[in-house]
Amino acid sequence: MRNTFAIAGVVLLEMYRRRDFYVLFIVTVLITALMGSVTFFNDARIVRYLKDVCLFLIWASSLFIALGAAARQIPAERESRTIFPLMAKPVTRGQILLGKWLGCWLACGAALLVFYIFFGCVDMTREHQLPLINYAQLATLHWAMLAIVVAMTLLGSLVFTAVSSNLTITAIVVVAIFILGRHLHKIALGMNELNGTLLTGLYYVIPHLELFDVRSLVVHDWPPIAWGIWAIAVGYAAAYTALLLLASWLVFRKKVL
Repeated sequence: MRNTFAIAGVVLLEMYRRRDFYVLFIVTVLITALMGSVTFFNDARIVRYLKDVCLFLIWASSLFIALGAAARQIPAERESRTIFPLMAKPVTRGQILLGKWLGCWLACGAALLVFYIFFGCVDMTREHQLPLINYAQLATLHWAMLAIVVAMTLLGSLVFTAVSSNLTITAIVVVAIFILGRHLHKIALGMNELNGTLLTGLYYVIPHLELFDVRSLVVHDWPPIAWGIWAIAVGYAAAYTALLLLASWLVFRKKVL
């Protein structure tokens, strides 16, 4: 695990030096402008709408960071040829892959921490309350979802030759799951037997990322989720992440560098 954590640390330092995290400042300005306008309205629906928009920006930005960071890890190592001295340490391909995933995931967690702390502070100044449990469940489930996205993107970086292709295809898959994932079995009911069976099978195979979207806990001040259900969701994310990392390792170990 020492090699894995060392690689993860290098990934964190690399992402800190790049311009990816400047998006944090852009989103911070947008959140400030949107939440500041709440003082001009007394309608609770306007407040909820603005909170929803702010949280959408946080989710979109976190996906941008996760996809962009994970997609370039392995290709960048190959292009710069730094992967060869890295493997001569010796470091196994599994350790490289796990270290890359862990570094990207921790970087996403750091970004989420900045996002939610700032958003929570602004929200508290406007509504004079801060449901910490709601925020904790929202942030942790969001981070768990990003673990799947990072693992999925790493797998794509080993399958597709170009970073741009991987980014495009993985982004389309992630967005499609969010929009259509929960409706696939309903769509399958209106199709013929073969296509309906295939679509139903796809419904049960794909990771349902939309299950982790619990923004309504904060937007509508709903009661917290039962911790048992929260634990099941986290375990669900861990299982899919492990499966995707295993698939990535199987591809990576046979890939000619």
